[in-house]
Amino acid sequence: MARILIVDDSPSQLYGMQKVIEKMGHEVLTASNGEEGVQMAKEQLPDLILMDVVMPELNGYQATRKISKDERTSHIPVIMVTTKGLLTDKVWGMRQGAKEYLVKPVADKDLINAVNENLAS
Repeated sequence: MARILIVDDSPSQLYGMQKVIEKMGHEVLTASNGEEGVQMAKEQLPDLILMDVVMPELNGYQATRKISKDERTSHIPVIMVTTKGLLTDKVWGMRQGAKEYLVKPVADKDLINAVNENLAS
């Protein structure tokens, strides 16, 4: 069982992803904005982070950059899960340190595959 942090400001998106991850047998931590997500990553050291992009205070790109540049959290894989689906969005997300980039709405099987692949590596 892994500990997975989901960072998303949409309660419905958070709930949907949480149910999928819990069904997989993993523990879920949640944060509702990027700043809270960065703080929780430092305090809880989850095994994986699912990160939205469009959020108040600190967006997902900024939060991913902070997590990937901090020596305490740089080992944690970040999967961006967002509505921003342009190629430039994906390239920018990967440059910030994301290991994978999924565009909402994400099929459960695609989310499960991405989580399993990133936990295995």
